This record gives sequence, structure tokens and C-alpha cells, in this order.
Amino acid sequence: MLLWRSRVSTVKSPFSLGTFVKHLPASNPSPNPSPSTFKFSPSGKPQSIFTTPALPKSHFQALTQKQQQQVHLYIHSLLEWNQKMNLTAVRGQNEVMERHVEDSLAILEPIKTSYLSRCGTSCENLNLIDVGSGAGLPGIILAIACPGWKVALLESMNKRCVFLEHAVGVTGLSNVQVIRERAENLGHNPGFREAFDVAVARAVAEMRVLAEYCLPLVRVGGLFVAAKGHNPQEEVKSAKRAVNLLGASVLQTCNVESKSKYGPRTAIICLKDGTTPKKYPRDPGTPTKLPL
Repeated sequence: MLLWRSRVSTVKSPFSLGTFVKHLPASNPSPNPSPSTFKFSPSGKPQSIFTTPALPKSHFQALTQKQQQQVHLYIHSLLEWNQKMNLTAVRGQNEVMERHVEDSLAILEPIKTSYLSRCGTSCENLNLIDVGSGAGLPGIILAIACPGWKVALLESMNKRCVFLEHAVGVTGLSNVQVIRERAENLGHNPGFREAFDVAVARAVAEMRVLAEYCLPLVRVGGLFVAAKGHNPQEEVKSAKRAVNLLGASVLQTCNVESKSKYGPRTAIICLKDGTTPKKYPRDPGTPTKLPL
């Protein structure tokens, strides 16, 4: 059974109590954090909170007041830390809302609809992993929107894990686990291999590479969801062989509503039909150098 606590995990067990970092005060985060002073209070709030103008008929507006506040807290932390760390190319709060938050929320409906139609009778308590989470997108936003879900944020870079831990603490999320590891290694860890209902990835790599990162972590009967741009047909076509080799099939490509000025978005949904062969994923770096 997976134990969920908001800590950075080693990979000796599904969720070890060991952490890689301590925490900075959530009320006054340092722009250049030192692991020795990283401390937070889960209920802590910054003195000033960004108030992002609402977008007409946005996914954000469908959230509860508490969830909206959590999103604001996340945006505040992201932009503050982004001054010293390369977390996102986006610099303004409105653009974060349009380009990141809305796009992350937009894939919720395809995930829920596909899961209910092919994987289970309920999607209230999903076990989801965000592969290559980076700044926590879409994982943190999904965890805010779906508090009943258990969300793992998989990230290989320690400094990004420091930020993710801070963001989890500031937003008060208790359903998120930060894991510092490469996907190629985690996919062979018995505690994580084929342990998740859903694996998602956004802006990480092309589909052939993503499939090898994600599908070994998905249980048989679960979903792999890749968030892509408006015209992924050729990428999906070239990835079908890789998806099949890894025990899955492309279920559908869904157009998702996006308020972003960057155009329409899509969610590529793959159903895990069978067990992934033991030799996958291959050694770290190989999926990128030699895609299936």
C-alpha cells in the first residue's frame, strides 16, 4: 500500500519517510533556498496573495473558493521562485493562469471520461503519477482540483524537488508525494512498477519517449495520458509501435478546451492492455537517444 505524505521520497520503498530537503518558511520563502533552512507550516500563507482576473467560463471558475485560493498560492510561489530558478518561461500571473493552470485543468474531463468508460466504475480516488513534473504541472493543479486523488510528482532534478516540496506545503496539500528519481529507474522499482491508475505527462518529450517513461508505471487496465499541442497526429502515428510494445494501445486523441492564446490542445489517451515487458524501460538516457 502506498503511504502518502508531503515529502521528497527516496525509492527504497513506495513512499519512504526520508527526505532530501528541509523546508523554508511558507510565509517568507527565500528566493535562493538552502536545504538546511527549508521548513514550512502546511497551513502557512504568504502575507500577500495574487488575485488573478477570472477568465470567462474558465475551468478555474469551476473550482471551490478554497481550491481557487490554493491555485493563487501556487502561482505566487511559482513566480517568486522563478526569479532565481528556471521553472517556467512564463513571467506573468495571467499567462501562468492561461498557459499552465487552465491547460492542466483542461485534461481532467478526458481523464475522468476515459477512466469511467474503460477502467473502473469510479474515479474519485485515483492513484496518479505526473512524470517529469518540473514545476508541478499538471500534477499540483490536478491534486488541488481532485483532493480525493493521490498524486505523485516524479522529478529527477533536486532543485525542482525543493520547489515542489515548498509548493505542496504552501498550498496545504496532503495528497501529494514528491519523488526524486529518473523515470527509467522508477519503472523497475517493485514498489512503483505498474502501481498507478493513471500516468500523465506534459511538455516532457515526444510520444515514443513518453510511452517508455510512463507505461511501465501504469497498472494493467489503467491509462497513460499525454498532454500535447493542437496537431499531434504524426507524433501519435509514429508512437503506436512503441505504445504497443509496452503493453498498451492508443485509445483516442481528445481535443480539449483551452483559453490559452497558444491555440487548441489535445490529450492523447492510451489504455494499458497488458503487462509491460521486463526489459522496459531501458537504461537512463536510452529512450531519448534511441526511441522505440
